[in-house]
Amino acid sequence: MPVFDLTDLPAACPPDTAWLGLDLGENTIGVAVSDTSRMIASPLQLIRKTKFTQDAEQLIKLMNGRNVSALIIGLPLNMDGTEGPRAQSCRAFARNLERLRPVNVAFQDERLSTTAVERFLIDELDLTRKRRADVVDRTAAAWILQGALDRLRA
Repeated sequence: MPVFDLTDLPAACPPDTAWLGLDLGENTIGVAVSDTSRMIASPLQLIRKTKFTQDAEQLIKLMNGRNVSALIIGLPLNMDGTEGPRAQSCRAFARNLERLRPVNVAFQDERLSTTAVERFLIDELDLTRKRRADVVDRTAAAWILQGALDRLRA
């Protein structure tokens, strides 16, 4: 699996292909998708984690069905920028997924993404706690993916 610096990723991907954004949580995987022009990220789906192979099969179905050429995986860095066990787990997930289906990968700093999304869902949309639980992870995935897309346009 090629792991790219985000700025090198577009050159490695065929044009007019979507990217998926992933927010890898302990119990769920938030999934977002870009449009084929890679301008807009949209929340797509929430995968409730079971076994890695079953989770990977769901992701591979999504990748194949949407002609996805890359994954942007949120990397939960510590506040000082170092990588802890959760970041290492995200890197291991990417390596294990590569064994099942080759895909280009870039990691995006996701520090405080869930907090920002939670604040938005409360302040702007006034969602209840139960409703927020249903949308926060896939919305965080869209936040991560949109941040990467915006960074490439800057």
